[in-house]
Amino acid sequence: MALVVQKFGGTSLADADRIRRVAHRVVETYRAGNDVVVVVSAMGKSTDALISLATEIAEVPHPREMDMLLTAGERISMALVAMAIRAEDVPAVSFTGSQAGILTTADHGRAEILDIRAFRVRESLDEGKVAIVAGFQGVSPDSKDVTTLGRGGSDATAVALAASLEADLCEIYTDVDGVFTADPRVVPTAVKLDEVTFEEMLELANSGAGVLMPRSVEFGIRYNIPIHVRSSFHGGEGTWVKEETMEEPVIRGIAHDDSEAKLTVYGVPDQPGIAAAVFEPMASAGINVDMIVQNVSSRGVTDISFTVPAASALEAVAVAERIADEIGAVGVDLDTDITKISVVGAGMKAESGVAATMFRILSESGVNIEMISTSTIRISCIVRGDDTQAAVEALHASLIGEK
Repeated sequence: MALVVQKFGGTSLADADRIRRVAHRVVETYRAGNDVVVVVSAMGKSTDALISLATEIAEVPHPREMDMLLTAGERISMALVAMAIRAEDVPAVSFTGSQAGILTTADHGRAEILDIRAFRVRESLDEGKVAIVAGFQGVSPDSKDVTTLGRGGSDATAVALAASLEADLCEIYTDVDGVFTADPRVVPTAVKLDEVTFEEMLELANSGAGVLMPRSVEFGIRYNIPIHVRSSFHGGEGTWVKEETMEEPVIRGIAHDDSEAKLTVYGVPDQPGIAAAVFEPMASAGINVDMIVQNVSSRGVTDISFTVPAASALEAVAVAERIADEIGAVGVDLDTDITKISVVGAGMKAESGVAATMFRILSESGVNIEMISTSTIRISCIVRGDDTQAAVEALHASLIGEK
């Protein structure tokens, strides 16, 4: 007997027929002799609808009340899935995040999981029941308030629960067939990967591949929980995300992210401590800074450019303008028409010249590079938003091709 955690996204639960199909899949897993925990997202686009309603009521909704509102979506899903499973004569019980013992920080809208005390979930499994848990949410042990984990938080809920319960695997059911070599909407020739390492998946997720939330992959890495990404709509094998794979190709995939913005602080005095003066206030404001480039100093001043999530851009500009005044910089510029293009592959560790090849491909495609950052298995470039299609297609054709 295995313990399996299955997570179903909003598209998989969009209406009554799809909920029944999800329930049937869960029941099949249960009747095969497995203990099953199910994590659910809100139905369809219901979270977006709740956000829209909230902004009609209040231009800037209170974070605590926003979390109270948004957690309702998953509560609806969990109850309906439990009803559908019971309709197939299988015992099931649903839990909110707090009832499931998911303890988080008190940061509304972006809470992080601190611990999971899944006593009630374990009791239900011992009683032979399927446990359904609302994803995306938890409770702060300090404030005692309900919290949410941010977009894609149900993925993190599922893998964290799998780790806490020492599950054999975590299945992520979604509206795509698995992890692809590129976004099929941009590159029609992109193909599904049978397997990918945790390390590669984390880089892909952080670089814009929306199949898995980065924090869910981090949980998989930390607790070595195999993650199986599969389609909700058929029985295809999907993609395994795990510690090691049979092969380590030089390039596993191409990812792109158009949800970032670039800020440039001009005329920054070139002196010790200036970088800290710029980025410490950003960190204090909870703004995630990704890529950073500081130009060569000229006549005692320099320019610093960095990228932030587009959703945080206006807040970042306000902080940057305050900093510019304090340090005597000339000014601040915001550019939202950018895309981050990333090439990812574990084989890059032992392969030289990948960066040069990537830059040549972009050059031959007429794509200008504005910023560059690297890790041992990733190379990322910032390009103009209008160049996204040409850049991704050219890189995929040259570095991966048709498999």
